[in-house]
Amino acid sequence: MAPYGWLQAVWTVLAGLVVMGALAALGLWAAGGTGIPENGFPRAVVAVVVVAVGGSVRLAGDAGPLAGSRAGLTVMPLSVTLAGALVIAAGFLRPLRHRAVAGAPELAGWAARIAVLWLPALIGLALAARQTFPVPLGGGTIGDIGQLFGIAPRIGYTTDLPQTVVFGLLWLAGVLAVALLVSPGVPLPDRLRHRQESLRPAAYAVVALLLAYVALGIVIALVVAATRGHPAQTLAVILLGLPNLVWPLFTIGLGATWHGRVDGPFGLPAPHLLDEVLRTPDVSTLDLRTLSAHDGRVWWLVVVNALLVLAAAWLMAARSPARTRAWWHAARMAVALVSAVLMICLVCRIRAHYGLSLLGVGDLSGGLSGVLMLTPQWWTALGLAALWGLAAGFIAGPAAGLMRRRGGGRGEVPAPVPRRRATAEPDSGSTGAPDD
Repeated sequence: MAPYGWLQAVWTVLAGLVVMGALAALGLWAAGGTGIPENGFPRAVVAVVVVAVGGSVRLAGDAGPLAGSRAGLTVMPLSVTLAGALVIAAGFLRPLRHRAVAGAPELAGWAARIAVLWLPALIGLALAARQTFPVPLGGGTIGDIGQLFGIAPRIGYTTDLPQTVVFGLLWLAGVLAVALLVSPGVPLPDRLRHRQESLRPAAYAVVALLLAYVALGIVIALVVAATRGHPAQTLAVILLGLPNLVWPLFTIGLGATWHGRVDGPFGLPAPHLLDEVLRTPDVSTLDLRTLSAHDGRVWWLVVVNALLVLAAAWLMAARSPARTRAWWHAARMAVALVSAVLMICLVCRIRAHYGLSLLGVGDLSGGLSGVLMLTPQWWTALGLAALWGLAAGFIAGPAAGLMRRRGGGRGEVPAPVPRRRATAEPDSGSTGAPDD
């Protein structure tokens, strides 16, 4: 493989890790994470990056022979995930942009370079994201028992190395595949080129829709921070988990239902409204009806969704060939929107629980237990996404065609201008076949 290809891959992997690490560090700092015992802040930052790329970090500890502990954690800091995905995708596409042709071996070669460097980075991150620290038992019954028997429990986190490697590589493969699918300036391999007109417009439109929702969430969060205070908490949400908040709200605006519960000293990185709805003795239902019972402005989610989904469908139709029929627009938009909602349901789930008991005595108001859960109602969410996609596609397809006719042109996005494959200029990204 040519040296330039490896250099480009090194910069891509390093840039992705640096951006994710910086966001994780700033987010934890804003959330007050600098007070982690035993100088554990750097390892906590690494753990956030591991989870962000699909790795497995589980809570662990040693409570001693007379104590018992239980803990579990399933959450993905999607702000860190999204930032890393955008940087790595840009690095992967940079040497391929504006190419006339790009065969499957060449694309596989560029992806393989990044994957070969990504693998040791995953292993290093997984090995570094491990730490335990002591837990103060405090006063009360548990504290007295701990002092009597000299029990000093420790809790922390560790990584599952095989799962981190497997899911981290799958995450990378998904990022590169989506990047290739949505980029109009990079040609697909010959076997997929005939499907380019049906795949790319819908994928591009839905990715733009999800990014627009995140951008809208950032604007609203900044306005709230400026007018209502709590800037540090708001900054932590933006840097660590804003998509964890706005993407489920997007599905709720479609009519979907989520179930959740918050119990204990921790809560969701969300406005007070969600925490109020979810902090109940039993599992709560999160939908338009339950949220609007606390704040009627929630119904604006439906209006925002209608505008953004229609805009995405129009963008898809405008980038599609003029000959495409309305029912094809509807079907493609439905499939794309269902895929997006399925992704949201997979990555926005949250499950966290922890607890400590001594000699069979559980947590007695000692703040040593808690439950945090947020899960979607799958089939409702996917079915409603299909209906919204069909309706938006049927409306936007003819509208885009009408604008084409009024504009006197087809309105299609022009194909990249063919050019000769450069051999002397490394910036063109043409280094020959991946094995040269």
